[in-house]
Amino acid sequence: MTDLSPTVPPQPRSYAGVNWIGVQTLYLREVRRFWKVGAQTVAGPVVTTLLYMLVFVVALQGARPPLHGTPFPEFVAPGLIMMAMLNNAFANASSSLIQAKVMNTATDFLTPPLSPLELTIGFALGAATRGLVVGIVTAICVLPFARLGVANLGLILWFGLIACLIMGMLGVFAGLWAQKFDQLAAVQNFVIMPMTFLSGTFYLVENLPEPFATISHFNPIFYLIDGFRAGFIGNAEGSLAIGMVMSGLLALVMAWACWAVFKSGWRLKT
Repeated sequence: MTDLSPTVPPQPRSYAGVNWIGVQTLYLREVRRFWKVGAQTVAGPVVTTLLYMLVFVVALQGARPPLHGTPFPEFVAPGLIMMAMLNNAFANASSSLIQAKVMNTATDFLTPPLSPLELTIGFALGAATRGLVVGIVTAICVLPFARLGVANLGLILWFGLIACLIMGMLGVFAGLWAQKFDQLAAVQNFVIMPMTFLSGTFYLVENLPEPFATISHFNPIFYLIDGFRAGFIGNAEGSLAIGMVMSGLLALVMAWACWAVFKSGWRLKT
C-alpha cells in the first residue's frame, strides 16, 4: 500500500545544550588536517625559527650585549617561539576556511547540527593546538642555542594559550573574509607579520625613538610576547597586569565576534 502521507523535511536543530560529539569531531578534523602535513605545518616553522637563531645568535657570536641583564639568546628565543605560535595558529583556522570555500566543502561543518558557538570552539581549539604544538617543538629545538629557564610557569601557560586562541579566532575572520588565497596571503604579509616583528621580538621597545616606543604599547602582540618572555626570564617591559587583562578581554571580544559571524553566515552561506 502506498504511503500518501506528506514527507517531512529535515528539521533544524532544536535540542538544548552543547553538541560535544560535534565539537570533538570538528576539533579532531582540524588537528588531523594539519598533522597529516606535519613536515609543512610543524617542521617548517621550527626550521625557520632555528634559522633566525643562527642569524641573531650564532652568526653574531656574542656581539649583542645583554638586555636588562638577560643574555641576548635567552631574550630573543621566547619572542621567536611566540612568533611561530602566533603565525601558525592564525594560519590553521584561516587556511581551513578559505580551502573550504574554494573547494566547496564548507557543508562538511555547516550541515551537521553545530551551533555558531560550537563552530567557534572547534576552529579556535584546533588552531590553538597547532600553535601550541609548534611552540613546544620549537622551544625544545632552540635549547642548544639558548638556556631557557622557567621564572613563572603561569605566565608562560596563560600568554601561550591565550595568544594562540586570539590568533586562531583572528584567522577565522581572515578565512571568512578572503575570497582568494592571495587575499589571505596579503593579511599574513601586511598585517600579521609587521605586527609580530614590530612588537619587541628582537629588541627592547623602550629603545625605540618616539613616537614609535609609545605606539608599540598599543600593539596587543607586544603584551603577548612581553608576558610570554617574562615567564622565562622574569622581567617584563610593560605591565603584566595590563597584558593579562587586555589579552583576556580581547579573547572574549574575538570569541563573541566569531560567534556573530558564524551565526550570520557572512561570506560562508551566501
